[in-house]
Amino acid sequence: MITDFRLALSFLTRWPVSLPETLADGAMARCMWAFPLVGGLIGAIIAALYLLAGHLWPAWPCAFIALAAGMMLTFALHEDGLADCADGFGGGRDKDRIIAIMRDSRIGAYGTLALIVSVLLKASIIVSFVNPAAPLIIAHMMSRAALPVVMTLMPPASSGGLAAGFGTLPRWTAIIAVILALAVPCWLIPYRAAVCVIAAVLAGGAVALLARRKIGGYSGDVLGAIQQCVELAVLLAILARP
Repeated sequence: MITDFRLALSFLTRWPVSLPETLADGAMARCMWAFPLVGGLIGAIIAALYLLAGHLWPAWPCAFIALAAGMMLTFALHEDGLADCADGFGGGRDKDRIIAIMRDSRIGAYGTLALIVSVLLKASIIVSFVNPAAPLIIAHMMSRAALPVVMTLMPPASSGGLAAGFGTLPRWTAIIAVILALAVPCWLIPYRAAVCVIAAVLAGGAVALLARRKIGGYSGDVLGAIQQCVELAVLLAILARP
């Protein structure tokens, strides 16, 4: 279990982690149960930086500083997927063209706008909370738990690429990830837990269905876009007026 967590941490963040020289076949797929735990750690770090920066600067600069630090910690892995999906789905007319656009390292207008909207929306949500720690932890946990679920329910869009390299995920991986992600909102904000789940399912399901229709399944970029959309949806669900 510790090795699984360390492997998940090394994949999702820049955190220096020592790993065994050789990993068993399918180790990456099996470690995805720990994605929500790593997500919770990321959310906690972003919240801590925001609260600490608040002793020096107003809320808005603090929000951008915390988000920037979070992107540096995760090497903007999921933000890159969001931008690539926006460019591919927005500019491609068929599967081959969409995948080619998504694999292009250059960013287009759709991707740029998607990132601008995403970052501004996250910052505006963060400054709306008196203490964003619980919402950020919950949103980051639930959005990372969505990834093994999608990979269990959908086929990869192509035989190559990062996502296909994970291999077949055992169903228990997704089940444990969901249990971990649901336990935290039920504990911290039980009055909003159901709304968070609905928001996560709707947002993640919408992106997954779009990817299924456009390219026939998921890719690494699609998973990144799902994470970003679920994170935003959960934050908005927590912030929404009762």
